[in-house]
Amino acid sequence: MFHCEAHLVRTHDLLEIDAKQLISSQPSAPQWVEDNLRKTPFVVVRRGPVTGREIPIGVRGTERNQRWAAFCHPKLVKSVLTPSQLLTRAIPTSRANAITALRALDLLKERWMESVLPWGPGGSVGFELASGRHVVTPESDLDIVIYAERRMTAEEAKSLCDRAMNLPVVVDIRVETPVCGFSLKEFAGRGPAAILLRLPRGIVLAKDPWGEEIGSMDPNYAAARSILLTRACGRLRKNECRRTDVQMNRRKGAAK
Repeated sequence: MFHCEAHLVRTHDLLEIDAKQLISSQPSAPQWVEDNLRKTPFVVVRRGPVTGREIPIGVRGTERNQRWAAFCHPKLVKSVLTPSQLLTRAIPTSRANAITALRALDLLKERWMESVLPWGPGGSVGFELASGRHVVTPESDLDIVIYAERRMTAEEAKSLCDRAMNLPVVVDIRVETPVCGFSLKEFAGRGPAAILLRLPRGIVLAKDPWGEEIGSMDPNYAAARSILLTRACGRLRKNECRRTDVQMNRRKGAAK
C-alpha cells in the first residue's frame, strides 16, 4: 500500500503516467518499453521493495515475455484506476463474444453482486479495461483481485469460490490485505495449515494473513505506507465509493 493523502494506492492499481518523463528517467529500459508507453501510458502497481518516495510499477509489452519492473515517482502519476473502478467499464459486445475472459467477467459481476468487499479484474483484463488496448486473447485467464482490509473467514472465502465455479475460463482469484497477497482458493481450503503469502520481499508460509507478525516480517512495509502520491489520487479514489453506491442501487432495484 502507498498513502495518497487520506487514501491508498494498492498493488494491482493501474496508473496513467507521464510517459515522456518516465522514459527519460529510465535510461536502461528496453526499446519495447519506450514504444509501448508512448502508445499506452499505463503501468500497474506491483508488489516490490520501496526505495525513497518511488512506487514499484510493472510495464506491460505486447508479448508475454515483455514484462519490465521499474519505479515511478508519484509526481509522474496522472490518474489512478482501481480494479473496482474497472467494473464500471463497459465491455463491447464484439469483444465479449470473441474473448472468453471478458465474457466470464460479466458473469462474475452478476454472481458477486452482493459482495461487500472491493474487487475487480487484474492482469490482462484489467489492463485492457483501463487502457483501452486490446491485450486480452482468447487463451487468457481471468485474474481477479479482492481487497480485504478486515479479516476474512474461511466460510466467506469458500462462498466466493463456490460462486466463481463453472465459469467458461480459468479464474485466478487473489486476495490483498494491507500487508500481503494470497490465493482465495488456498485460503478457503487450508484448514489449520499455513498458506503461501506474497510480501514485497518474497513468499512466506503463515496461517494468518492479517496477523501483526506478517507486517514485522517485511521491513519495506512501514516505508511503503509512508509514500505520498499526487493530490489527484484522493479525488480518484473517491470514485471507488461511487462505484459502491451504484452497486447498492442495483441491489435495491433487484429487490423490488
